Amino acid sequence: MSKFDEHVAALPRLLRDVLEMQSVPTNNVPIDAPARGVYVLSEEGRHLYVGRSNTIRERVARHRRPSSRAGQAAFAMLLAREETGRRATYKPKGSRADLMRDSDFSDAFRRAKARIHRMNVSYVEINDSMKQALFEIYAADALETPYNDWDNH
Repeated sequence: MSKFDEHVAALPRLLRDVLEMQSVPTNNVPIDAPARGVYVLSEEGRHLYVGRSNTIRERVARHRRPSSRAGQAAFAMLLAREETGRRATYKPKGSRADLMRDSDFSDAFRRAKARIHRMNVSYVEINDSMKQALFEIYAADALETPYNDWDNH
C-alpha cells in the first residue's frame, strides 16, 4: 500500500476523532494541545471552517485576536467579505489592504474576529503534511463547511 493510500484509509478514523473531541472555546485552547494538525471551527454546533496548521493553538488565536491583520485571519476575512459583499483581488483596487482601508469592511472584519472569539474549536493531531492536506479537504467535504473554498485564486 502506498503512503497516499495509507493516508486516505486513515481519514474516516481521523474524522471520528475530531468529532468525538469535546470542543473548546477558541480563546481556551489548552497549552498542551497538539502543535500540528487540523482544526474545525464551529458555532452553535454548526461546523463552519476547517483549517490546518503546524501551530494549532497560535493559528486559532490569530483567527480571533483583535490585533490580527487581514493576512493572519483568513476566516475572519471570509466572514467580513460575506457580510459586506466584497471580494478581495490581487489588484491594488480590491486588495486586502484596500479593503481594510474601507471603514465598513474593517468594521465587519473586527466583528468577524469577535464572532470567531465566541466559537468553539476541535482538533486532531496530524504530523504529516500530506495527511493534513488530505484530511482538511476530506473533513471540509464531510462536514459541509460553508467557508472552505478550493477555487484557485
